[in-house]
Amino acid sequence: MDWHKRYLQQAGWTRTLRAYLFEQAGIKTAQRILEVGCGTGAILASIASPASLHGLDLEPAALALCRLHAPAAALTRGDGLALPYADQAFDIVYCHFYLLWTRDPLQAVREMKRVARRNGHILALAEPDYGARVDKPAELKIIGARQAESLKRQGADPGFGARLAEVFFQAGIKLHETGTVQPVAQEPSADELEIEWEVMRSDLAGMLDEEEIQKLKLLDARARSRGERVLHVPTYFAWGQA
Repeated sequence: MDWHKRYLQQAGWTRTLRAYLFEQAGIKTAQRILEVGCGTGAILASIASPASLHGLDLEPAALALCRLHAPAAALTRGDGLALPYADQAFDIVYCHFYLLWTRDPLQAVREMKRVARRNGHILALAEPDYGARVDKPAELKIIGARQAESLKRQGADPGFGARLAEVFFQAGIKLHETGTVQPVAQEPSADELEIEWEVMRSDLAGMLDEEEIQKLKLLDARARSRGERVLHVPTYFAWGQA
């Protein structure tokens, strides 16, 4: 599984939203920006700003790739629940598909607030709610159910997105805007669909055998050809200030 391709795909889903929120957060005049959970650098590499860019991740392999994709960023291996930065160190602190993977999202957001400067901006750009996932036709509902189960087994909270705004409020962040990321209008390309099924195969390993996965993939393709396929995972964002 090429995870950088997956992260680039996810970055594409929030590109328009990111441009808007970063502008609102003053990215053109920001001096220091931090991404918590930077992964392979899919977001960091896309930022056009004179600011000093910083990224943190717990996985050494992800950071090694991030150094290749975002060479201008200062990268640190560390835990988002105890950020290794001084108080009030950054103008903008953000994350992307991150909080659902933390064992204590409230503590993670409190840490993001702690390292943000007074009136600095905190952004959670994408947190899904797989509990509200919609799959049609009915025979494909098993995909969402099994994926949510798999995420739980991997240590994620598949329904976290619906609680994102509440967590910002509990962390004492002045919330300016929250809502759901607008889905991409056009049909996914063949390459994008293949990435989706690679992720699905990874998530469902040990839960469904390869024959069952291939059967679902065929049902998915047939439903798309008839214009009947619906797949929607509500994904939430939040923007606030310390």
